Amino acid sequence: MSRRFAATAPRGEQLLFLTDDQLRNGIELMFFAYRGFTADPDLLLEDYGYGRAHHRALHFVNRRPGLTVNALLDILGVTKQSLNRVLRQLVEDGLIDSRVGETDRRQRNLFLTESGKALERSLSESQRTRMRKAYMEAGPEAVHGFRTVLEQMIDPDMRPRVLGLVGDGDD
Repeated sequence: MSRRFAATAPRGEQLLFLTDDQLRNGIELMFFAYRGFTADPDLLLEDYGYGRAHHRALHFVNRRPGLTVNALLDILGVTKQSLNRVLRQLVEDGLIDSRVGETDRRQRNLFLTESGKALERSLSESQRTRMRKAYMEAGPEAVHGFRTVLEQMIDPDMRPRVLGLVGDGDD
């Protein structure tokens, strides 16, 4: 078997056996892919004095307008203190609007302002372009396989909740 993963046998006949070296190569590819995936947004974030936590907050508030602070805490898996620091900065800079909850006044619902939407679009455009190109090069079967690999890497106890957030990609 070559350094590739037994891709020549029909799918049903393949036995998936990966050597430690192949697994290490996969881990290294993940590191380099993530570095490439975050490089362009990191440059833009730097101009604002922001970090990746700001990008993640903008991303999820954009995807779920009205998201509560507690729900965002749960999604990001960060401490309340670190999220409050990030949110305070984004609110002060006019990128996120924090509104009192309509049904529960103790809750804060988060919305992107027009400026926040524009920044989020700028941050994610290079990532969408990179991902679109990679998916097109790899083809539909590989895209499905990649999604399966990513899903299986999520902690099993978190998987149902995370997959409920992510959706099937048709939106």
